[in-house]
Amino acid sequence: SLPTFASSSSSNFFLSNGLSQPPGMFTAPSAGRKNATLICVPIMGESVDKMKIDVEKAKAGGADVVEIRLDSLSTFDPYQDLTTLIQHHALPLLFTYRPKWEGGMYDGDENKRLDALRLAMELGADFIDVELQVAHGFFDSIRGKTFNKTKVIVSSHNYQLTPSIEDLGNLVARIQATGADIVKIATTATDITDVARMFQIMAHSQVPFIGLVMGDRGLISRILCAKFGGYLTFGTLESGVVSAPGQPTLKDLLYLYNLKQVAPDTKVYGIIGKPVGHSKSPILFNEVFKSVGYHGVYVFLLVDDLANFLRTYSSADFVGFSVTIPHKEAAIECCDEVDPVAKSIGAVNCIIRRATDGKLIGYNTDYVGSISAIEDGLRGKHNGGNTNISPLAGKLFVVIGAGGAGKALAYGAKEKGARVVIANRTYGKLHDFVFFLLNV
Repeated sequence: SLPTFASSSSSNFFLSNGLSQPPGMFTAPSAGRKNATLICVPIMGESVDKMKIDVEKAKAGGADVVEIRLDSLSTFDPYQDLTTLIQHHALPLLFTYRPKWEGGMYDGDENKRLDALRLAMELGADFIDVELQVAHGFFDSIRGKTFNKTKVIVSSHNYQLTPSIEDLGNLVARIQATGADIVKIATTATDITDVARMFQIMAHSQVPFIGLVMGDRGLISRILCAKFGGYLTFGTLESGVVSAPGQPTLKDLLYLYNLKQVAPDTKVYGIIGKPVGHSKSPILFNEVFKSVGYHGVYVFLLVDDLANFLRTYSSADFVGFSVTIPHKEAAIECCDEVDPVAKSIGAVNCIIRRATDGKLIGYNTDYVGSISAIEDGLRGKHNGGNTNISPLAGKLFVVIGAGGAGKALAYGAKEKGARVVIANRTYGKLHDFVFFLLNV
């Protein structure tokens, strides 16, 4: 059975499961793999020599494929450089020569750009990427020629938004009609719910399909594509050195998210917040899942509208969420049922989807985790004492901030007999907080 799901109480959670390593010390991924999704590392060196070094690093790091971004080279001799890269490759090679009009760095003659991609095919590239806008002409230029090895990815990038389901479906059909071996669509997330449309197209695709949603709100597309049947995802060698917005690192894909073990039946959990990237919850829970052999993955969920998010991701695949700032109080109204303690506090930090009927149940574990940790610290400081009486009894307990977490702390401290003082930046929220405290 799955251990208690919460965003606080982390130290107790680790201890109760007998983990041998603290957060951040990743165990190796499980043996084998449960999906066919390839992990591709973009190689964006300014020289061929640097690219060769980075290809070796990608191989050592566990990548399946590398994307050679020809548009990143400061100088480029097509025949010499392509021959060198292909003859000395350590991994399958995907060649991309992205023009500026499609988000890349190349701003030269279009015929020379496409000539280089045709040459890569002739020399034995494993994959090339051709933009939809020029795909028909490109296929016309190679018609009648035989390239036994090279698979052609036809790609479309939208740096503004993610289209509707209907428009995405039409776009897939247009790309297929070019003769593409693999369809690639990259869009931009203005809201995390945009990603659900990409998952829907991906799950029903009858052709090899790469579907990625760029930006922080689209991060889950790069991880859960392995659950929904995506052909390929991208992971960078270094944090921040990305070929498109929102790419995680190769290390995170393999060791944090255990991507090769993500499968259609993987259960999805996550930390809902705004901001959310600072949270250590994915480190904690993914390590726990691996340690206890639970088939789940825990992801960052940058959510603007909690109610809309929960309506969109309402399937049984999405089974539990930690909730942090600024959604803890709003979560009360978004749950089908709320635990009495959470209702008293007026904040929810943990939402579970009940397996029997799919209803969302809200809990608050902030007060248990934080208050018990403070009590343990005080008991240690005073060498034990009477454990039946809380060491907080009679103490002055200062809460800084009048949000959901503050309410949980104040509620727990008052329950333990402490005298509670609240400090907050604005009086209006402070007034409401004091009214809450007087009535719990």
